[in-house]
This record gives sequence, structure tokens and C-alpha cells, in this order.
Amino acid sequence: MNRFIGKRLFKDRLSFLIDLSALKKVVILGVLTLLVLVVSTGIGDMKIAPWNVASVFFGGGTGLEQLVVKTFRLPRIIIALLAGMALAVAGGILQGMIRNPLASPDIIGITGGAGAAVVAFLTLFSNEDGTLPVSIQWMPVAAFSGAAVVAFLVYFLAWRKGVSPVRLVLIGIGISALTQAVTTLLMIMGPIYRASQANIWITGTVNGSDWQDVAILLPWSIVFILISFLLVRQLNIQELGEELAKGVGGHVQRQRFFLLLMATVLVGGAVSFAGGIGFVGLMAPHMARRMVGSSYGALLPASALIGGILVMLADLIGRTLFLPLEVPAGVFTAAIGAPYFIYLLFKTRNS
Repeated sequence: MNRFIGKRLFKDRLSFLIDLSALKKVVILGVLTLLVLVVSTGIGDMKIAPWNVASVFFGGGTGLEQLVVKTFRLPRIIIALLAGMALAVAGGILQGMIRNPLASPDIIGITGGAGAAVVAFLTLFSNEDGTLPVSIQWMPVAAFSGAAVVAFLVYFLAWRKGVSPVRLVLIGIGISALTQAVTTLLMIMGPIYRASQANIWITGTVNGSDWQDVAILLPWSIVFILISFLLVRQLNIQELGEELAKGVGGHVQRQRFFLLLMATVLVGGAVSFAGGIGFVGLMAPHMARRMVGSSYGALLPASALIGGILVMLADLIGRTLFLPLEVPAGVFTAAIGAPYFIYLLFKTRNS
């Protein structure tokens, strides 16, 4: 039996290959993601059986179960899922564009830029009584603006008759350190109550998420993740290297700019509501690559699902394992991601 099935649509204007083995694994990951969402929603101070959680999703369950699931738990879990998916897809895009397995949004400074912009938003617009006179809906705009400024600054500084992947990574690491310094300065200058709030948020947390946050992040993430899936051919071409990519007709620099823009948009949305959750964009694409191979048609969807699972599990551990304390989800992604990053450095030391 042939592993690949070819499809042609719109009078042969669109053609693609379906890897049946990779498709099965992506479907399995999708089912696993749904299971993690249901189980995570039922675990907490009040434990709810998975079948009761599923019943609440369809309008059943008791009044207390509906309150706990729909009001207290489900919004934060959906935010964790969407943020993990967005960060993972952004990481996959950057690794393909830069052709470096160590590339991720937090390592080259995009996450740091978004984080600095949100801390500036919280610091500059806070009243003396601790309230924000402007709508919280402007926070994703602030996060995207910060991520965009850093991304274009890195792109501009890395440009020399084109953008070299190596220069992009090195300059990104330097800009990341600068954004951390700016964030710390803003926290010192701002009100003390905002400093502690910003510190927890920078670590990465979905605590306090509500349906208003979901209503903003859901369309933002879904639209741009789907657009990213349509760019898999550009990513596959970028993986060939600059000379071969030009040889097959790829507009390398234009594609790199647009791919960087997509990664920036995804990171801006995720960071604005989930904070600076680190290393998801690094780990998820690597895990997906081991499962479905290096073709981005399967790699990006698998990365998105793995990223969502990672952040949901990190949030679940943070809010249940250390009760009555709640530990930000970013603590656990960093605890796993930092050793994983060191392992990748050691593994690629001679390459």
C-alpha cells in the first residue's frame, strides 16, 4: 500500500501529498489533546469525572459543575491550549526559516519584546488606585507591537545583502537580553503592586483568564495558525538552503520576511494572555519532528497539538500539585525546556 496519496484541487492549481502515516499520528495527537482538555477541566479542588465534564460541555451536569467548569476552569484551559499551539507553530516556523534547531521565539527575542511591551502597558496606564483606565483588549495590540518592533529590529540588523540565518540567531540573542533589561527597568519604575503582577506574568501563567480573553485570542490564534499551515511549502523550500531554494524558484528573502511576520503575530497573541511561557516553541517542533518527520505539512499541525498539550499539562500541575499555592505554568515549561536546550546544544556541538 502506498504511504502517500496525491491530491489536486481547483483544476490542478493546488496539489499536495498526504502522508498517511503522519496523518494517523496527527489524528492521535488531536484525540490526546481533547482528552487532556477534558481531564484537566475535571481536576482541582473539586474533582469532576471526565464524563460529567463532557456532559457539562453539552449543557448537562449540575449547577455547581457548570459553574466550576464553565466559569473557573475552562477559560484558562482554552487559553493554555491556544497559547501553546501559537508558540509551538511560531517555533516551528522559525526553525524552518532559520534552519537552526535551536531557534525559538523566546531565544531570538520575539517573546521578550512582546513581554516588555505588555509590562510597559501595565506600568504606564496604571492609576494610583491600581486600576487600568484603558480597556484590557488593547493588551494584545501592545504585545504584538513589542514583538513586531523586536522582530523587525532583528531582521534589519541581520540584513547584509540578505538575511543570514546565523546572523539572525546571534543578533536575536543579543536583542533578547536587551528586552529583559528593559522589562526589569519598567518593573522597577512602575508601581510596586504592578511589579509583582508583572513578574508572575512574565514567568507565564493563565491564571485569571476569562471568556473575554478567549473571545479575543481564539479567532486571532486560529486564523493565523491556519495561515501558517498554508505556508508549509515556503518552509520546506527554506529548509533546502538559500542556493537550492533560489534554484527551485523560491523568493527567499520575501518568504523569510513573511514567515517572520507570521511568527511575530502568533507570539504577540499568545504572550498577551499567557505571559512569557518559555521553551514551548523550542520543544514542541522537536517532539513533532521525531513523530511525523521533517515535512512541514505534518510538522506544524503536530507541533501545534503538542504545544497545546504541554502548556495545558504545565498549568494543570501548577494549579494542583502545590495547593494551596499556584505555580505559574512557565515554571514547569522552563524546568523541562532549559535542560532540553542544553541537551540540544551538546548534541549539535560539532555541526
